[in-house]
Amino acid sequence: MMLSRAKPAVGGTPPPGDRRKKKGKKVPQLEELLALRDFTGAIALLEFKRHVGEQEEDTDLWIGYSAFHLGDYKRALEEYEALTKQPACNPDVWVNLACTYFFLGMYTQAEQAALKAPKSRLQNRLLFHLAHKFSDEKKLMSSHQNLQDITEDQLSLASIHYMRSHYQEAIDIYKRILLENREYLALNVYVALCYYKLDYYDVSQEVLDVYLQQVPDSTIALNLKACNHFRLYNGKAAEAELKNLTDSASSSFEFGKELIKHNLVVFRGGEGALQVLPPLVDVIPEARLNLVIYYLRQDDVQEAYNLIKDLEPTAPQEYILKGVVNAALGYETGSRDHLKIAQQFFQLVGESASECDTIPGRQCMSSCFFLLRQFGNVLMYLNSVKSYFYNDDTFNFNYAQAKAAMGNFSEAEEVFLLIQSEKIKNDFVYLSWLARCYIMNKKPQLAWKLYLKMETSGESFNLLQLIANDCYKMHQFYYSAKAFDVLERLDSNPEHWEGKRGACVGVFQMILAGREAKETLREVLHLLKSTGNSQVEYIVRIMKKWAKENRVPV
Repeated sequence: MMLSRAKPAVGGTPPPGDRRKKKGKKVPQLEELLALRDFTGAIALLEFKRHVGEQEEDTDLWIGYSAFHLGDYKRALEEYEALTKQPACNPDVWVNLACTYFFLGMYTQAEQAALKAPKSRLQNRLLFHLAHKFSDEKKLMSSHQNLQDITEDQLSLASIHYMRSHYQEAIDIYKRILLENREYLALNVYVALCYYKLDYYDVSQEVLDVYLQQVPDSTIALNLKACNHFRLYNGKAAEAELKNLTDSASSSFEFGKELIKHNLVVFRGGEGALQVLPPLVDVIPEARLNLVIYYLRQDDVQEAYNLIKDLEPTAPQEYILKGVVNAALGYETGSRDHLKIAQQFFQLVGESASECDTIPGRQCMSSCFFLLRQFGNVLMYLNSVKSYFYNDDTFNFNYAQAKAAMGNFSEAEEVFLLIQSEKIKNDFVYLSWLARCYIMNKKPQLAWKLYLKMETSGESFNLLQLIANDCYKMHQFYYSAKAFDVLERLDSNPEHWEGKRGACVGVFQMILAGREAKETLREVLHLLKSTGNSQVEYIVRIMKKWAKENRVPV
Protein backbone atom coordinates (compact mmCIF):
# COMPACT_ATOMS: atom_id res chain seq x y z
CA MET A 1 0.00 0.00 0.00
CA MET A 2 2.98 2.33 0.34
CA LEU A 3 3.63 2.40 -3.40
CA SER A 4 0.80 2.14 -5.86
CA ARG A 5 2.72 -0.12 -8.21
CA ALA A 6 3.52 -3.80 -7.87
CA LYS A 7 6.25 -3.52 -10.53
CA PRO A 8 8.85 -0.83 -11.15
CA ALA A 9 7.68 1.83 -13.58
CA VAL A 10 11.07 2.26 -15.21
CA GLY A 11 13.98 -0.09 -15.70
CA GLY A 12 12.20 -3.24 -14.67
CA THR A 13 13.69 -5.39 -17.43
CA PRO A 14 16.85 -4.41 -19.27
CA PRO A 15 16.73 -4.44 -23.08
CA PRO A 16 17.80 -7.68 -24.75
CA GLY A 17 21.14 -6.27 -25.89
CA ASP A 18 22.18 -5.45 -22.32
CA ARG A 19 21.54 -8.89 -20.91
CA ARG A 20 24.64 -10.71 -19.80
CA LYS A 21 24.94 -14.43 -20.02
CA LYS A 22 25.80 -16.05 -16.73
CA LYS A 23 26.91 -19.57 -16.05
CA GLY A 24 25.18 -21.55 -13.34
CA LYS A 25 22.15 -20.45 -11.39
CA LYS A 26 20.08 -17.62 -12.83
CA VAL A 27 20.09 -14.36 -10.84
CA PRO A 28 16.50 -13.61 -9.78
CA GLN A 29 14.85 -10.49 -11.11
CA LEU A 30 13.58 -7.75 -8.80
CA GLU A 31 9.96 -8.43 -9.77
CA GLU A 32 10.31 -12.05 -8.73
CA LEU A 33 11.75 -11.16 -5.33
CA LEU A 34 9.04 -8.57 -4.66
CA ALA A 35 6.31 -10.99 -5.72
CA LEU A 36 7.70 -13.51 -3.22
CA ARG A 37 7.94 -10.74 -0.61
CA ASP A 38 11.63 -11.56 -0.29
CA PHE A 39 12.58 -8.02 0.68
CA THR A 40 15.96 -9.07 2.08
CA GLY A 41 16.82 -10.57 -1.31
CA ALA A 42 15.48 -7.49 -3.09
CA ILE A 43 17.70 -5.17 -1.04
CA ALA A 44 20.74 -7.41 -1.63
CA LEU A 45 20.12 -7.37 -5.39
CA LEU A 46 19.56 -3.62 -5.54
CA GLU A 47 22.63 -2.86 -3.42
CA PHE A 48 24.73 -5.13 -5.60
CA LYS A 49 23.55 -3.30 -8.72
CA ARG A 50 24.29 0.02 -7.05
CA HIS A 51 27.77 -1.21 -6.10
CA VAL A 52 28.73 -2.46 -9.60
CA GLY A 53 27.37 0.61 -11.33
CA GLU A 54 24.20 -0.94 -12.73
CA GLN A 55 21.95 1.32 -10.68
CA GLU A 56 18.68 2.13 -12.40
CA GLU A 57 16.53 5.20 -12.03
CA ASP A 58 14.25 3.81 -9.30
CA THR A 59 16.84 1.75 -7.37
CA ASP A 60 16.80 4.08 -4.34
CA LEU A 61 12.99 4.05 -4.30
CA TRP A 62 12.85 0.27 -4.35
CA ILE A 63 15.49 -0.04 -1.62
CA GLY A 64 13.36 2.28 0.54
CA TYR A 65 10.24 0.29 -0.34
CA SER A 66 11.88 -3.05 0.49
CA ALA A 67 13.41 -1.80 3.73
CA PHE A 68 10.01 -0.42 4.78
CA HIS A 69 8.24 -3.71 4.15
CA LEU A 70 11.01 -5.57 5.94
CA GLY A 71 10.33 -3.46 9.01
CA ASP A 72 13.68 -1.68 8.79
CA TYR A 73 12.12 1.78 9.00
CA LYS A 74 15.36 3.56 9.88
CA ARG A 75 16.97 2.30 6.67
CA ALA A 76 13.88 3.26 4.68
CA LEU A 77 14.02 6.71 6.30
CA GLU A 78 17.64 7.20 5.19
CA GLU A 79 16.77 6.33 1.59
CA TYR A 80 13.65 8.50 1.38
CA GLU A 81 15.27 11.49 3.10
CA ALA A 82 18.19 11.30 0.66
CA LEU A 83 15.73 11.23 -2.25
CA THR A 84 13.86 14.33 -1.01
CA LYS A 85 17.13 16.29 -1.10
CA GLN A 86 17.63 15.60 -4.79
CA PRO A 87 16.61 18.44 -7.17
CA ALA A 88 14.46 16.19 -9.35
CA CYS A 89 12.75 14.44 -6.44
CA ASN A 90 9.54 12.65 -7.38
CA PRO A 91 6.79 14.37 -5.26
CA ASP A 92 5.34 10.96 -4.36
CA VAL A 93 8.45 10.27 -2.29
CA TRP A 94 7.08 12.64 0.38
CA VAL A 95 4.13 10.39 1.18
CA ASN A 96 6.45 7.36 1.39
CA LEU A 97 8.68 9.33 3.75
CA ALA A 98 5.61 10.32 5.77
CA CYS A 99 4.57 6.67 6.11
CA THR A 100 8.07 5.82 7.35
CA TYR A 101 7.96 8.60 9.93
CA PHE A 102 4.55 7.28 11.01
CA PHE A 103 5.87 3.77 11.64
CA LEU A 104 8.77 5.23 13.62
CA GLY A 105 6.28 7.05 15.85
CA MET A 106 7.44 10.48 14.57
CA TYR A 107 3.92 11.73 14.00
CA THR A 108 4.61 15.46 13.74
CA GLN A 109 7.26 14.87 11.05
CA ALA A 110 4.90 12.43 9.34
CA GLU A 111 2.20 15.09 9.07
CA GLN A 112 4.65 17.70 7.78
CA ALA A 113 5.95 15.32 5.10
CA ALA A 114 2.46 14.14 4.11
CA LEU A 115 1.30 17.72 3.50
CA LYS A 116 4.17 18.23 1.03
CA ALA A 117 2.97 15.29 -1.07
CA PRO A 118 0.38 15.58 -3.86
CA LYS A 119 -3.19 14.77 -2.85
CA SER A 120 -3.79 11.04 -3.09
CA ARG A 121 -5.79 8.29 -1.44
CA LEU A 122 -2.67 7.13 0.41
CA GLN A 123 -2.06 10.65 1.71
CA ASN A 124 -5.66 10.88 2.93
CA ARG A 125 -5.43 7.52 4.69
CA LEU A 126 -2.22 8.57 6.40
CA LEU A 127 -3.72 11.91 7.51
CA PHE A 128 -6.74 9.94 8.78
CA HIS A 129 -4.51 7.86 11.04
CA LEU A 130 -2.48 10.89 12.13
CA ALA A 131 -5.68 12.68 13.16
CA HIS A 132 -6.48 9.66 15.35
CA LYS A 133 -2.98 9.77 16.87
CA PHE A 134 -3.37 13.49 17.61
CA SER A 135 -6.96 12.96 18.91
CA ASP A 136 -8.08 15.64 16.45
CA GLU A 137 -11.73 14.77 15.85
CA LYS A 138 -12.25 17.58 13.32
CA LYS A 139 -9.41 16.40 11.05
CA LEU A 140 -10.43 12.79 11.62
CA MET A 141 -13.94 13.45 10.33
CA SER A 142 -12.58 15.48 7.40
CA SER A 143 -10.35 12.60 6.29
CA HIS A 144 -13.17 10.15 6.99
CA GLN A 145 -15.42 11.99 4.53
CA ASN A 146 -12.74 11.66 1.84
CA LEU A 147 -12.60 7.88 2.16
CA GLN A 148 -14.02 5.94 -0.78
CA ASP A 149 -15.64 2.54 -1.06
CA ILE A 150 -12.40 0.88 -2.16
CA THR A 151 -10.57 -1.87 -0.35
CA GLU A 152 -7.61 0.19 0.90
CA ASP A 153 -9.79 2.96 2.28
CA GLN A 154 -12.18 0.54 3.95
CA LEU A 155 -9.28 -1.34 5.52
CA SER A 156 -8.01 1.95 6.88
CA LEU A 157 -11.45 2.73 8.32
CA ALA A 158 -11.62 -0.71 9.91
CA SER A 159 -8.24 -0.20 11.57
CA ILE A 160 -9.41 3.09 13.08
CA HIS A 161 -12.51 1.31 14.39
CA TYR A 162 -10.20 -1.30 15.92
CA MET A 163 -7.97 1.31 17.58
CA ARG A 164 -11.02 3.10 18.99
CA SER A 165 -12.25 -0.23 20.46
CA HIS A 166 -15.16 -0.47 17.99
CA TYR A 167 -14.37 -4.11 17.32
CA GLN A 168 -17.72 -5.22 15.94
CA GLU A 169 -17.73 -2.40 13.37
CA ALA A 170 -14.24 -3.46 12.29
CA ILE A 171 -15.34 -7.11 11.99
CA ASP A 172 -18.28 -6.09 9.78
CA ILE A 173 -15.96 -4.27 7.34
CA TYR A 174 -13.43 -7.11 7.23
CA LYS A 175 -16.11 -9.73 6.66
CA ARG A 176 -17.67 -7.69 3.86
CA ILE A 177 -14.31 -7.39 2.10
CA LEU A 178 -13.62 -11.09 2.62
CA LEU A 179 -16.91 -12.02 0.98
CA GLU A 180 -15.84 -10.14 -2.14
CA ASN A 181 -12.17 -11.15 -2.01
CA ARG A 182 -11.71 -14.67 -0.67
CA GLU A 183 -8.02 -14.54 -1.61
CA TYR A 184 -7.34 -11.84 1.01
CA LEU A 185 -6.48 -14.47 3.60
CA ALA A 186 -4.67 -12.05 5.93
CA LEU A 187 -8.01 -10.40 6.76
CA ASN A 188 -8.76 -13.50 8.82
CA VAL A 189 -5.95 -12.40 11.14
CA TYR A 190 -7.59 -8.99 11.56
CA VAL A 191 -10.97 -10.59 12.26
CA ALA A 192 -9.30 -12.92 14.77
CA LEU A 193 -7.67 -9.93 16.47
CA CYS A 194 -11.06 -8.29 16.88
CA TYR A 195 -12.59 -11.43 18.38
CA TYR A 196 -9.59 -11.64 20.73
CA LYS A 197 -10.27 -8.10 21.90
CA LEU A 198 -13.92 -9.05 22.47
CA ASP A 199 -12.74 -11.96 24.70
CA TYR A 200 -13.99 -14.60 22.23
CA TYR A 201 -10.70 -16.48 22.30
CA ASP A 202 -12.04 -19.77 20.92
CA VAL A 203 -13.76 -18.00 18.00
CA SER A 204 -10.59 -16.00 17.39
CA GLN A 205 -8.57 -19.21 17.15
CA GLU A 206 -11.01 -20.81 14.70
CA VAL A 207 -10.77 -17.82 12.35
CA LEU A 208 -7.00 -17.62 12.77
CA ASP A 209 -6.53 -21.28 11.82
CA VAL A 210 -7.87 -20.51 8.33
CA TYR A 211 -4.86 -18.25 7.73
CA LEU A 212 -2.30 -20.42 9.52
CA GLN A 213 -3.14 -23.38 7.28
CA GLN A 214 -1.85 -21.35 4.34
CA VAL A 215 0.86 -19.30 6.09
CA PRO A 216 2.11 -21.42 9.01
CA ASP A 217 5.16 -19.24 9.80
CA SER A 218 3.43 -15.85 10.12
CA THR A 219 4.84 -13.92 13.08
CA ILE A 220 1.65 -11.97 13.76
CA ALA A 221 -0.63 -14.99 13.41
CA LEU A 222 1.53 -17.25 15.59
CA ASN A 223 1.81 -14.52 18.20
CA LEU A 224 -1.98 -14.15 18.26
CA LYS A 225 -2.36 -17.92 18.53
CA ALA A 226 -0.03 -17.85 21.52
CA CYS A 227 -2.10 -15.04 23.09
CA ASN A 228 -5.28 -17.06 22.59
CA HIS A 229 -3.66 -20.06 24.27
CA PHE A 230 -2.53 -17.84 27.13
CA ARG A 231 -6.13 -16.75 27.69
CA LEU A 232 -7.65 -20.18 27.16
CA TYR A 233 -5.02 -22.24 28.97
CA ASN A 234 -1.87 -20.83 30.60
CA GLY A 235 1.51 -19.21 30.03
CA LYS A 236 3.33 -22.47 29.31
CA ALA A 237 0.91 -23.36 26.51
CA ALA A 238 1.34 -19.88 25.06
CA GLU A 239 5.12 -20.02 25.24
CA ALA A 240 5.15 -23.37 23.47
CA GLU A 241 3.34 -21.79 20.52
CA LEU A 242 6.07 -19.18 20.18
CA LYS A 243 8.95 -21.63 20.40
CA ASN A 244 8.99 -22.56 16.71
CA LEU A 245 8.83 -18.90 15.80
CA THR A 246 11.73 -17.86 18.01
CA ASP A 247 13.79 -20.86 16.90
CA SER A 248 13.40 -19.98 13.23
CA ALA A 249 14.88 -16.47 13.66
CA SER A 250 13.66 -15.60 10.18
CA SER A 251 13.23 -12.13 8.76
CA SER A 252 9.59 -12.47 9.75
CA PHE A 253 10.65 -12.98 13.35
CA GLU A 254 12.99 -9.98 13.11
CA PHE A 255 9.98 -7.87 12.14
CA GLY A 256 8.09 -8.75 15.31
CA LYS A 257 10.88 -9.58 17.77
CA GLU A 258 10.09 -6.72 20.17
CA LEU A 259 6.46 -7.83 20.34
CA ILE A 260 7.54 -11.44 20.94
CA LYS A 261 9.97 -10.43 23.70
CA HIS A 262 7.22 -8.38 25.32
CA ASN A 263 4.69 -11.21 25.21
CA LEU A 264 7.16 -13.78 26.56
CA VAL A 265 7.51 -11.63 29.68
CA VAL A 266 3.72 -11.73 30.09
CA PHE A 267 3.53 -15.49 29.44
CA ARG A 268 6.25 -16.08 32.04
CA GLY A 269 4.39 -14.19 34.73
CA GLY A 270 6.62 -11.11 34.65
CA GLU A 271 9.99 -12.85 34.48
CA GLY A 272 12.53 -10.43 33.01
CA ALA A 273 10.07 -7.53 33.10
CA LEU A 274 12.58 -4.92 34.28
CA GLN A 275 15.04 -5.89 31.53
CA VAL A 276 12.57 -6.09 28.64
CA LEU A 277 9.65 -3.75 29.28
CA PRO A 278 11.16 -0.31 30.11
CA PRO A 279 12.75 0.17 26.64
CA LEU A 280 9.42 -0.85 25.04
CA VAL A 281 7.30 1.71 26.92
CA ASP A 282 5.68 3.96 24.28
CA VAL A 283 6.86 1.55 21.55
CA ILE A 284 4.37 -1.23 22.31
CA PRO A 285 1.27 0.29 23.94
CA GLU A 286 0.77 -2.64 26.30
CA ALA A 287 4.37 -2.46 27.60
CA ARG A 288 3.57 0.43 29.95
CA LEU A 289 0.45 -1.33 31.22
CA ASN A 290 2.25 -4.63 31.81
CA LEU A 291 5.10 -2.87 33.59
CA VAL A 292 2.51 -1.23 35.87
CA ILE A 293 1.01 -4.68 36.54
CA TYR A 294 4.49 -6.01 37.35
CA TYR A 295 5.07 -3.22 39.90
CA LEU A 296 1.67 -3.91 41.47
CA ARG A 297 2.53 -7.59 41.85
CA GLN A 298 5.78 -6.58 43.52
CA ASP A 299 3.78 -4.34 45.91
CA ASP A 300 5.58 -1.30 44.53
CA VAL A 301 2.39 0.74 44.28
CA GLN A 302 4.12 4.13 44.17
CA GLU A 303 6.25 3.12 41.16
CA ALA A 304 3.14 1.78 39.41
CA TYR A 305 1.38 5.08 40.07
CA ASN A 306 4.33 7.14 38.79
CA LEU A 307 4.27 5.18 35.54
CA ILE A 308 0.53 5.51 34.90
CA LYS A 309 -0.44 8.84 36.47
CA ASP A 310 0.11 10.87 33.28
CA LEU A 311 -1.47 8.30 30.96
CA GLU A 312 -4.70 9.56 29.42
CA PRO A 313 -6.81 6.39 29.23
CA THR A 314 -8.58 5.64 25.96
CA ALA A 315 -9.28 1.90 26.21
CA PRO A 316 -11.22 0.02 28.91
CA GLN A 317 -8.07 -1.81 30.06
CA GLU A 318 -6.34 1.53 30.68
CA TYR A 319 -9.26 2.89 32.70
CA ILE A 320 -9.39 -0.33 34.72
CA LEU A 321 -5.66 -0.32 35.45
CA LYS A 322 -5.73 3.33 36.50
CA GLY A 323 -8.61 2.43 38.80
CA VAL A 324 -6.71 -0.49 40.34
CA VAL A 325 -3.56 1.61 40.89
CA ASN A 326 -5.51 4.45 42.51
CA ALA A 327 -7.39 1.99 44.72
CA ALA A 328 -4.15 0.33 45.83
CA LEU A 329 -2.50 3.69 46.51
CA GLY A 330 -5.60 4.91 48.32
CA TYR A 331 -5.59 1.92 50.67
CA GLU A 332 -1.83 2.13 51.21
CA THR A 333 -1.75 5.85 52.01
CA GLY A 334 -5.25 6.26 53.41
CA SER A 335 -6.09 8.76 50.67
CA ARG A 336 -9.81 9.23 50.13
CA ASP A 337 -9.08 11.19 46.95
CA HIS A 338 -7.38 8.23 45.28
CA LEU A 339 -10.17 5.89 46.36
CA LYS A 340 -12.73 8.29 44.90
CA ILE A 341 -10.81 8.46 41.60
CA ALA A 342 -10.64 4.65 41.51
CA GLN A 343 -14.38 4.35 42.13
CA GLN A 344 -15.09 6.79 39.28
CA PHE A 345 -12.85 4.91 36.83
CA PHE A 346 -14.52 1.60 37.70
CA GLN A 347 -17.99 3.12 37.35
CA LEU A 348 -17.09 4.69 34.00
CA VAL A 349 -16.08 1.32 32.54
CA GLY A 350 -18.84 -0.71 34.20
CA GLU A 351 -21.63 1.57 32.98
CA SER A 352 -20.29 2.03 29.44
CA ALA A 353 -22.43 0.55 26.67
CA SER A 354 -19.54 -1.51 25.28
CA GLU A 355 -18.43 -3.01 28.62
CA CYS A 356 -21.51 -3.24 30.83
CA ASP A 357 -22.26 -6.84 29.85
CA THR A 358 -18.66 -8.06 29.68
CA ILE A 359 -16.89 -9.89 32.50
CA PRO A 360 -14.41 -7.02 33.10
CA GLY A 361 -17.30 -4.55 33.03
CA ARG A 362 -19.18 -6.43 35.75
CA GLN A 363 -16.00 -6.77 37.79
CA CYS A 364 -15.59 -3.01 37.52
CA MET A 365 -19.10 -2.40 38.85
CA SER A 366 -18.44 -4.78 41.74
CA SER A 367 -15.22 -2.88 42.52
CA CYS A 368 -17.09 0.43 42.33
CA PHE A 369 -19.69 -0.76 44.83
CA PHE A 370 -16.99 -2.36 47.00
CA LEU A 371 -15.34 1.04 47.39
CA LEU A 372 -18.77 2.53 48.14
CA ARG A 373 -19.27 -0.29 50.70
CA GLN A 374 -22.55 -1.33 49.05
CA PHE A 375 -21.88 -5.04 49.40
CA GLY A 376 -25.32 -6.22 48.29
CA ASN A 377 -24.62 -4.75 44.85
CA VAL A 378 -21.08 -6.17 44.97
CA LEU A 379 -22.52 -9.67 45.37
CA MET A 380 -25.06 -9.13 42.61
CA TYR A 381 -22.29 -8.45 40.08
CA LEU A 382 -19.82 -11.04 41.40
CA ASN A 383 -22.51 -13.76 41.40
CA SER A 384 -23.07 -13.11 37.70
CA VAL A 385 -19.45 -13.98 36.83
CA LYS A 386 -18.33 -16.34 39.61
CA SER A 387 -18.54 -19.44 37.36
CA TYR A 388 -15.55 -18.04 35.43
CA PHE A 389 -13.41 -17.58 38.56
CA TYR A 390 -13.88 -20.67 40.72
CA ASN A 391 -10.14 -21.14 41.33
CA ASP A 392 -9.15 -17.46 41.16
CA ASP A 393 -7.75 -16.46 44.55
CA THR A 394 -8.16 -12.71 44.04
CA PHE A 395 -11.80 -13.13 43.00
CA ASN A 396 -12.51 -15.44 45.93
CA PHE A 397 -10.84 -12.99 48.34
CA ASN A 398 -13.16 -10.16 47.26
CA TYR A 399 -16.19 -12.45 47.01
CA ALA A 400 -15.67 -13.80 50.53
CA GLN A 401 -15.24 -10.31 51.99
CA ALA A 402 -18.52 -9.21 50.39
CA LYS A 403 -20.28 -12.33 51.71
CA ALA A 404 -18.98 -11.68 55.20
CA ALA A 405 -19.88 -7.99 55.05
CA MET A 406 -23.46 -9.03 54.27
CA GLY A 407 -23.50 -11.43 57.24
CA ASN A 408 -23.25 -14.64 55.18
CA PHE A 409 -20.43 -15.94 57.39
CA SER A 410 -20.87 -19.64 56.67
CA GLU A 411 -20.56 -19.18 52.90
CA ALA A 412 -17.80 -16.60 53.38
CA GLU A 413 -15.76 -19.10 55.43
CA GLU A 414 -16.05 -21.71 52.67
CA VAL A 415 -14.83 -19.25 50.03
CA PHE A 416 -11.97 -17.95 52.22
CA LEU A 417 -10.74 -21.52 52.65
CA LEU A 418 -10.65 -22.05 48.86
CA ILE A 419 -7.82 -19.51 48.61
CA GLN A 420 -4.37 -21.03 48.03
CA SER A 421 -2.17 -17.95 47.69
CA GLU A 422 0.21 -17.69 50.67
CA LYS A 423 0.48 -13.94 50.08
CA ILE A 424 -3.27 -13.48 50.53
CA LYS A 425 -3.44 -15.94 53.43
CA ASN A 426 -0.82 -13.89 55.30
CA ASP A 427 -2.66 -10.63 54.62
CA PHE A 428 -4.21 -9.10 57.73
CA VAL A 429 -7.48 -8.41 55.92
CA TYR A 430 -7.76 -12.15 55.14
CA LEU A 431 -6.84 -13.20 58.69
CA SER A 432 -9.20 -10.75 60.36
CA TRP A 433 -12.18 -11.63 58.17
CA LEU A 434 -11.55 -15.37 58.48
CA ALA A 435 -11.25 -15.02 62.27
CA ARG A 436 -14.57 -13.16 62.34
CA CYS A 437 -16.19 -15.89 60.20
CA TYR A 438 -14.90 -18.58 62.58
CA ILE A 439 -16.31 -16.71 65.57
CA MET A 440 -19.67 -16.06 63.94
CA ASN A 441 -19.82 -19.72 62.90
CA LYS A 442 -19.17 -20.81 66.53
CA LYS A 443 -15.59 -21.95 65.94
CA PRO A 444 -13.68 -19.53 68.20
CA GLN A 445 -10.89 -22.07 68.77
CA LEU A 446 -9.95 -21.76 65.07
CA ALA A 447 -9.82 -17.97 65.34
CA TRP A 448 -7.52 -18.35 68.37
CA LYS A 449 -5.24 -20.65 66.34
CA LEU A 450 -4.92 -17.94 63.68
CA TYR A 451 -3.63 -15.58 66.36
CA LEU A 452 -1.19 -18.14 67.79
CA LYS A 453 0.42 -18.57 64.36
CA MET A 454 1.14 -14.84 64.07
CA GLU A 455 4.29 -13.12 65.27
CA THR A 456 3.87 -10.31 67.79
CA SER A 457 3.12 -7.14 65.87
CA GLY A 458 0.61 -4.36 65.49
CA GLU A 459 -1.50 -6.65 63.32
CA SER A 460 -1.51 -9.47 65.89
CA PHE A 461 -2.61 -6.91 68.52
CA ASN A 462 -5.48 -5.82 66.26
CA LEU A 463 -6.48 -9.45 65.68
CA LEU A 464 -6.53 -10.01 69.45
CA GLN A 465 -8.89 -7.07 69.86
CA LEU A 466 -11.17 -8.47 67.18
CA ILE A 467 -11.21 -11.92 68.79
CA ALA A 468 -11.77 -10.48 72.26
CA ASN A 469 -14.68 -8.24 71.27
CA ASP A 470 -16.36 -10.53 68.71
CA CYS A 471 -16.20 -13.55 71.02
CA TYR A 472 -17.69 -11.43 73.81
CA LYS A 473 -20.59 -10.39 71.55
CA MET A 474 -21.20 -14.01 70.57
CA HIS A 475 -21.09 -15.22 74.23
CA GLN A 476 -17.91 -17.19 73.51
CA PHE A 477 -16.50 -15.92 76.79
CA TYR A 478 -13.65 -18.38 77.27
CA TYR A 479 -11.71 -17.25 74.18
CA SER A 480 -12.73 -13.66 74.81
CA ALA A 481 -11.16 -13.92 78.27
CA LYS A 482 -7.95 -15.43 76.85
CA ALA A 483 -7.70 -12.63 74.29
CA PHE A 484 -8.39 -9.86 76.82
CA ASP A 485 -5.78 -11.43 79.13
CA VAL A 486 -3.06 -11.14 76.48
CA LEU A 487 -4.22 -7.62 75.61
CA GLU A 488 -4.03 -6.62 79.26
CA ARG A 489 -0.44 -7.86 79.53
CA LEU A 490 0.53 -6.02 76.33
CA ASP A 491 -1.31 -2.80 77.18
CA SER A 492 -2.44 -1.76 80.66
CA ASN A 493 -5.53 0.00 79.31
CA PRO A 494 -8.33 -0.30 81.97
CA GLU A 495 -10.76 -1.35 79.23
CA HIS A 496 -8.81 -4.60 78.77
CA TRP A 497 -9.29 -5.49 82.43
CA GLU A 498 -12.98 -4.66 82.22
CA GLY A 499 -13.34 -6.86 79.16
CA LYS A 500 -11.40 -9.67 80.82
CA ARG A 501 -13.47 -9.37 83.99
CA GLY A 502 -16.74 -9.51 82.07
CA ALA A 503 -15.56 -12.46 79.96
CA CYS A 504 -14.42 -14.43 83.03
CA VAL A 505 -17.75 -13.81 84.76
CA GLY A 506 -19.42 -14.83 81.48
CA VAL A 507 -17.54 -18.15 81.48
CA PHE A 508 -18.64 -18.72 85.09
CA GLN A 509 -22.27 -18.07 84.14
CA MET A 510 -21.95 -20.53 81.24
CA ILE A 511 -20.58 -23.16 83.67
CA LEU A 512 -23.52 -22.54 86.01
CA ALA A 513 -25.91 -22.96 83.07
CA GLY A 514 -24.24 -26.21 82.05
CA ARG A 515 -23.08 -24.78 78.73
CA GLU A 516 -19.36 -24.83 79.55
CA ALA A 517 -17.18 -27.58 81.06
CA LYS A 518 -16.62 -27.20 84.81
CA GLU A 519 -12.91 -27.87 84.35
CA THR A 520 -12.64 -24.54 82.54
CA LEU A 521 -13.03 -22.75 85.87
CA ARG A 522 -9.45 -23.59 86.84
CA GLU A 523 -8.06 -21.70 83.85
CA VAL A 524 -10.44 -18.78 84.43
CA LEU A 525 -9.14 -18.44 87.98
CA HIS A 526 -5.57 -18.54 86.66
CA LEU A 527 -6.39 -15.73 84.20
CA LEU A 528 -7.94 -13.62 86.97
CA LYS A 529 -5.03 -14.07 89.35
CA SER A 530 -2.63 -12.73 86.75
CA THR A 531 -4.23 -9.30 87.26
CA GLY A 532 -3.32 -7.05 90.17
CA ASN A 533 -6.72 -5.35 90.31
CA SER A 534 -8.44 -5.07 93.71
CA GLN A 535 -11.66 -6.55 92.30
CA VAL A 536 -9.96 -9.88 91.56
CA GLU A 537 -10.01 -11.19 95.17
CA TYR A 538 -13.79 -10.78 95.49
CA ILE A 539 -14.54 -12.52 92.16
CA VAL A 540 -12.08 -15.37 92.88
CA ARG A 541 -13.56 -15.94 96.36
CA ILE A 542 -17.10 -16.37 94.92
CA MET A 543 -15.89 -18.77 92.22
CA LYS A 544 -13.84 -20.87 94.66
CA LYS A 545 -16.78 -21.08 97.04
CA TRP A 546 -19.00 -22.44 94.27
CA ALA A 547 -16.27 -24.85 93.18
CA LYS A 548 -15.92 -26.19 96.73
CA GLU A 549 -19.65 -26.66 97.09
CA ASN A 550 -19.86 -28.49 93.78
CA ARG A 551 -16.66 -30.49 94.25
CA VAL A 552 -14.95 -28.95 91.24
CA PRO A 553 -11.14 -29.15 91.57
CA VAL A 554 -9.49 -25.74 91.04
